[in-house]
Amino acid sequence: MTRIGLAGAGLMGHGVGVRLLAAGFPLAVVAHRNRAPVDDLVAKGATEAPDAAALARASDMVILCLSNSAAVEQVMARMAPHLARGAIVIDTGTSDPGSTRKLAAALAARGVAFADAPMTGGPEQAERGEVGLLLGADETTARAITPVLRAFADRIAHFGPPGSGQTAKLVSNYLVTGMIALVADAFHAADTAGVDRAKLYEVMMLGSGNSGVLRKMAGPAVAGGDYDGYRFALANAAKDLGYYREMARAGGYLSPLAETLGESFRHHLETRDGAANVSRLIEPAIRKARNPA
Repeated sequence: MTRIGLAGAGLMGHGVGVRLLAAGFPLAVVAHRNRAPVDDLVAKGATEAPDAAALARASDMVILCLSNSAAVEQVMARMAPHLARGAIVIDTGTSDPGSTRKLAAALAARGVAFADAPMTGGPEQAERGEVGLLLGADETTARAITPVLRAFADRIAHFGPPGSGQTAKLVSNYLVTGMIALVADAFHAADTAGVDRAKLYEVMMLGSGNSGVLRKMAGPAVAGGDYDGYRFALANAAKDLGYYREMARAGGYLSPLAETLGESFRHHLETRDGAANVSRLIEPAIRKARNPA
């Protein structure tokens, strides 16, 4: 059976690992920053590799769940010399499409295939095997990896060669980050206008504004002071938006709206902890800090 290596057992990667083990795949993991998810996967049957090079040597297929393109490039620099010809690497994080295409070309020269399959959905969906994947790969690689991807994905959309999955994901996350910003701004406007947040949310859920973003950002838990309903780090949202803007600028379709959204997230990063969940943008304290009067 295909031996799988997992690099990046964080919020999303842990769920991917759980689903792969449940499907019966031999899984090796390498520790990153947080020991807890790695320990849990090992307890469920995974083996732990001492480093990235050892993980590469022990794997027919490597799945990356890393935070950004820089992290992917650094890990691949350590792994690439140790990957066997015929191995496949799959990047399931959200990365820069240009970086993805360069990595794919460099690995192809070594006889190693590279695919991008960024995920839609959050940690809860990953644990249940219900994420969506936006796949960028050649046809042969896409066919080879689909049985593995189906262990943790509910839907797989193949967009074309390497880099195309990342391109599609950045367009998707442009929409998501825009919705995050709008929900936060709308509820701060409600506070200023004296509109009851809980009542507003209830009627919004019956209208066209009903969405996953609205539910995660402003759901019933906020009434009790829980502002962590949307487990998506502010720094990662800003990173994805930055990649989108670079891509759109290069392609000649960068809009004034995207520029404004970028400025908004840049301001949030300057005034908030980048590790904070985006749902914390709806906290009343943010409005008060912005408008102390």
